[in-house]
Amino acid sequence: MKKLALLLWLVLAASTTFAQTASYQLSSHILDVATGMPAKGVPVQLEKMDKKTKTWQQLDEKVTDENGRIRDFLSTKNMNTGVYRLRFLVADYFRDQKTESFYPFIEVVFQIKDKEHYHVPITLSPYGYATYRGN
Repeated sequence: MKKLALLLWLVLAASTTFAQTASYQLSSHILDVATGMPAKGVPVQLEKMDKKTKTWQQLDEKVTDENGRIRDFLSTKNMNTGVYRLRFLVADYFRDQKTESFYPFIEVVFQIKDKEHYHVPITLSPYGYATYRGN
């Protein structure tokens, strides 16, 4: 009986822990294809276009982690449909790498139409970049 009670307590504790874990709809990462390494320490701004005024409103700014990732843009607690822009501020990253670059920043504009997860990464080099919708 004590084992069953302990097992039930562990299941309840685990489900409570998971229930409190925040969930996010948007993530990103940067891979520096010139070095084959993640671009860590890059500030990334998230903006949303106002439907009426067609102006951009900054919602958040985060910095890429050791793996070049940001995992926690846009809480799923909200309805996040709309047109968004990620601005990757790469000038300081390249300066710190002692590398000339053509791009002081990179902007990626995309649209969220549903509650699905959106992953918007970039592959980066000093004179080029690519982006796509990942998962």
